[in-house]
Amino acid sequence: MNALAALRTKIFGDGADLPTIAELARLPYIRGFTTNPTLMRKAGVRDYASFAREAIAAVDGRPISFEVLSDDFAEMERQARTIASWGGNVYVKIPITNTRREPSSDLIRRLSRDGVKVNVTGVLTLEQVDSASEALRGGAPANISFFAGRVADTGRDPVPLVTCALRMLEPLPLVELIWASPRELLNIFQASELGCPIITVTNDILKKLTLVGKDLNDFSAETVQMFVDDARGAGYTL
Repeated sequence: MNALAALRTKIFGDGADLPTIAELARLPYIRGFTTNPTLMRKAGVRDYASFAREAIAAVDGRPISFEVLSDDFAEMERQARTIASWGGNVYVKIPITNTRREPSSDLIRRLSRDGVKVNVTGVLTLEQVDSASEALRGGAPANISFFAGRVADTGRDPVPLVTCALRMLEPLPLVELIWASPRELLNIFQASELGCPIITVTNDILKKLTLVGKDLNDFSAETVQMFVDDARGAGYTL
């Protein structure tokens, strides 16, 4: 865990399972939390507000993001103001566009200027980073979630894009970039090397933190042992 202490990036837990959120909240290196409707559905959440109240209580004052549910800007605004009222540590996730690809810049600007802590989500291009940053300029503390993992899923290297995004946000000290949707543990250290303020990490990746710094020869032997054990367990013969 010494490697974690040296990180320049804050690790935020990403998920919607309340027992897991409570467990992660006991770890000092988990600095905040995010969730979204997809994760909530996967976790079986039925009542949004009830889930949010329990999650907020569990995180003990750390930042936590909840997302609006509507695709209509007027309804997004109503929901955003409701979510923001849940606590001073709450950030409201607003998608960079709606499903009709209409930019949400005006809504983001209005909410941020009114003191709502916005987390602009679904960002995958530098043009979107620019749009979001301009909307957040002069407003409340905010995040921009750059979905580096989804960029990588398309065969593109997200590192140069994250580097450019960080440079774009240098004049805005209240706006922190999030490396969102990481695909492997290495992404935490990549984000730290770049000086990305935050990375959101799901529990399946966080479980691999015990492997940090592991001797590779030991890991090789354990891997071979796994293959042997599984072959025996399956009863395979040749």
